[in-house]
Amino acid sequence: MLGALIPGLAYLLAGRRALGLFTVTVFLSVLGGAVWLIRGDERRLLRLLVDGNALVVLGIGVVVLGVGWITVILTGHLLLRPRGLRTGQRLVGAVLMAVLSLGIALPAAAAANAAFLARDTLAEIFADDGQSATVPDGQDPGNPFGDKERVNVLLLGGDGLPTREGIRTDTVIVASTDTASGATTLLSLPRNLEQLPFPKGPLRDAYPDGFEGSSESDGLLNAVYENVPIEHPGILGPTDNLGADVLKLGVGEALGITIDYYLLINLDGFRTLVDILGGITVNVNEWVPVGGDDSAGIRPDDYLTPGPSQLLQGSDAVWYARGRYGLSDYSRMARQRCAMDAIIGAADPFTLLSRYQDIAATAPDLVLTDIPRSVLPAFVDLGVLVKDAEVRSLVFDNTVITPAYPDYDLIRDFVRTALADPVANGEPAPPTTPEPSPTTTTEPVDPETEPPAVTPEAEDVTSLCAYDRVAAQEALDQGEPPTRRR
Repeated sequence: MLGALIPGLAYLLAGRRALGLFTVTVFLSVLGGAVWLIRGDERRLLRLLVDGNALVVLGIGVVVLGVGWITVILTGHLLLRPRGLRTGQRLVGAVLMAVLSLGIALPAAAAANAAFLARDTLAEIFADDGQSATVPDGQDPGNPFGDKERVNVLLLGGDGLPTREGIRTDTVIVASTDTASGATTLLSLPRNLEQLPFPKGPLRDAYPDGFEGSSESDGLLNAVYENVPIEHPGILGPTDNLGADVLKLGVGEALGITIDYYLLINLDGFRTLVDILGGITVNVNEWVPVGGDDSAGIRPDDYLTPGPSQLLQGSDAVWYARGRYGLSDYSRMARQRCAMDAIIGAADPFTLLSRYQDIAATAPDLVLTDIPRSVLPAFVDLGVLVKDAEVRSLVFDNTVITPAYPDYDLIRDFVRTALADPVANGEPAPPTTPEPSPTTTTEPVDPETEPPAVTPEAEDVTSLCAYDRVAAQEALDQGEPPTRRR
């Protein structure tokens, strides 16, 4: 049994000194390497987990290690087994060896299966041979970001995937990350934004006055993903996801930046991810409806109660990020940014490692992206930086713009100012003066008037999502909203 815990010890006890020392040395070397890999540089470990070739080697290596370990256990037993044992004693020894061997074989098989599953998942989601109208060919795998100071990823949330009918991207957020520091600014656009502009080319030729639909609802930002491919199939040439490419170009033109990649996750994917992570912890500052549909007159089934540091599992987390009955789109947009920040907090490397197989098994049905597999190591490096950097948020709600009559030049100026801020590049914030600066207003904007002359500032997401004791207590004092279905 000691030989099973320390392979090679049985050889030493049996007098096979050279073989025993060799086996113990190999075991300690493998053990030390594993500890160094897991407890050392987390970036190195995560890079390994997104490298398909390394995962194959890891899977084969685990199998070889398991077989070798079992062989050492069995041969050590044969060398140390006393002569003249009775049948019952031999049977007990055989059962013990079978149990010890299974104790090695089962974890080794599970680890190898996880490695091969992860390899297949990476190949399915992050395809190097995928077609995109917006991702340039011939990127250098060793330096995929080149000399870019920022990498911009379009984050989309919808009710389904292209294999399902009727997807609308109600969540449209651009994560703009400084490649040197990991400092990230989230740029949020409302789903009811109209006349989305496009850069010069076939899309602008098709929509010279910005995106328009046959009805008011079909002309909103959340309808672009679904409607443009229907109205103009093949307008951008070969691509695996025309709707995403159209949104990348349109949102990039609206914000005055270049969108490098996109990632779309459906509601089921969000729910599953939160459950796999063990839930997310958020502050709830208002009654958040669970279910309900304003337009159909369907009241919520329940509400999330205001309170600090609430651990929400998948379904409740979805409604925290999605609930809107009796509230505004802008309240929901704020909670979505808080949910994203909570996921960043929950997705530490060791949590991801412990649940890696679950994530890999479900991810292909939940996520779409045009990030090539060859770029993943660079994103690992960037993700480690983001984990420890400041995340800020700039939201274009109706205190800043009029979604029905957007001034895109004004939006681009706001984005340019926000991304030029030293904090957005990971530098210390400059000293501030005590004089208040009116940068926001809570008054709704009249669509027939000019947008308010404000300069929105990107807010620290940690402050934005902090527990507001006063607001939460006021909500509790008023009682649960009288809209719950009885």
